[in-house]
Amino acid sequence: MRPPSPLKSTALSFFTLALVAFLLPGCAKTDPATSGSAPTKKVLNLGNGAEPQDLDPQITTGVTEHHILMALFEGLVAEHPSGEGLAPGVAESWETSADQLTWTFRLRANAKWSNGDPVTARDFLRSFQRILTPALAAEYSYHLHVVEGAEAYNNGTLTDFARTGFSAPDDRTLVLRLVQPVPYLPYALRHTAWFPVHLPTIEKFGPPERKGSPWTRPGNHVGNGPFVLTKWQPNQAITAERSPTYWDAANVKLDAVVFHAIEDDNTEERMFRAGQLDATSTIPPDKIDVYRRDHPEMLRLDPYYGTYYFNINITRPPLDDVRVRRALALAIDREAIVRTVTRGGQEPAYHFTPPYAGYTPGEVLTGGLSEARRLLAEAGYPEGKGLRRLEILYNTSEAHKSVAEAIQQMWRTGLGVDVSLRNEEWKVYLDSKDNLAYDICRAGWIGDFPDPHGFLDVFVTGGGNNDTGYGNPEYDALVRSALGMPDTAARMAVYRQLDSILTRDMPQIPLYFYKRVHLVHPRVKNWVPNIIDNRGWQYIDIDAGVPAGESKGKD
Repeated sequence: MRPPSPLKSTALSFFTLALVAFLLPGCAKTDPATSGSAPTKKVLNLGNGAEPQDLDPQITTGVTEHHILMALFEGLVAEHPSGEGLAPGVAESWETSADQLTWTFRLRANAKWSNGDPVTARDFLRSFQRILTPALAAEYSYHLHVVEGAEAYNNGTLTDFARTGFSAPDDRTLVLRLVQPVPYLPYALRHTAWFPVHLPTIEKFGPPERKGSPWTRPGNHVGNGPFVLTKWQPNQAITAERSPTYWDAANVKLDAVVFHAIEDDNTEERMFRAGQLDATSTIPPDKIDVYRRDHPEMLRLDPYYGTYYFNINITRPPLDDVRVRRALALAIDREAIVRTVTRGGQEPAYHFTPPYAGYTPGEVLTGGLSEARRLLAEAGYPEGKGLRRLEILYNTSEAHKSVAEAIQQMWRTGLGVDVSLRNEEWKVYLDSKDNLAYDICRAGWIGDFPDPHGFLDVFVTGGGNNDTGYGNPEYDALVRSALGMPDTAARMAVYRQLDSILTRDMPQIPLYFYKRVHLVHPRVKNWVPNIIDNRGWQYIDIDAGVPAGESKGKD
């Protein structure tokens, strides 16, 4: 998944924000024990980065959207309240055949859509058919290619969906027949690509394969998650209130979750201190040490299964020359970036896939500035002479700007390469990246599930999230072979080969491995670390006895 990012700065002062927090209706807290009024509703206010691209789980690709969709929809399986493992979702149970090629899910009888309709196995079938319909051009459709016939249906060579490996013997039974065993399948099912959508609602607003349909707006939206969409104020906030039709509604703790589209990480931090937010999506790097010292109970530096990197558009000269790409990669001082720019405990990255759960890389990027200069000269650009100006694209954020500026300076002083910067707001940036309208592009990838496969299948030729123009038949064949390996050790060996190919061909430049660096107020309960930061909003609670007021962190 593409991680979120806040947008550009505003000039609101801390005093102004605190005053607004005091005066706004609904922000003041009433103690029912002393006033005799009804209990204050439990509303969780979150900083959520940029304005979401959409709220259709089958066409979005970012973490910003994913957080909201986890509240509005539920798949076959759900997040476990501990932050590790799985819990039953719409499926109350599941089993697999001895050869692990057939998975059977038993759907719970009381699963309902927010309009009261039952959630059935046919809803899942129709949803899977929609995301695989070629006309929808869903970037995450490849997640379903592990099922028989799914890839052929997705590319149009198979037109009869009934001939795929998706079937529903009855309303409460869903069967998936796989091409080959997929060890991580239950974890992958937590991703929004596998979520059901309510096709009768979508069809009210036009063809199901049309993107940008108004079915995702309040009053139109129908989901099956623990919360239901009630308000969408563009570039401000999205409100999701507890759904009375959710199968486990009685155990949902919060009355509502408000996802705030904050335009700057500094503004977000000030809003947190003013009591307007219970948790942030990020924190300005220069405030990390302040919170370490003054409020360590609010600072979260959690493991996060993701890589921050630069995509390279290898269809544009001179970036079509691997020597130029490698020279750029070697001229970056990653230790300096994590030490002086990001400052949140991130680890320098010299390969693409983060080490996790026993996975270690094969070949890693080696060599320094002298090797970078040699490669650039060998490519015909000694000391950068003759090389056209390059441009770094990033989605608008002071944090991304700081990283880009640091690398701009490293390339200028180390290689003599002239580099300009271009920032775009989230939706425009996504379009530019998807359409290869860039030279070098800031990117990030968070694991869709805790397995290397979810990183390495990004760069298959023509892949929905391969925004580099890269294609390598050897690489594609290895990705296809990985799941057919006889055991985990053999599969990990294939992934090491794939990582080595990416390091050799350099369609991207890895910079560092993420940490989840953000703020959470002590009044928020059950907020547990999660390696991919999937949040089961139905488990989160707020301690009404702890006020949301100012945290007194230094400005």
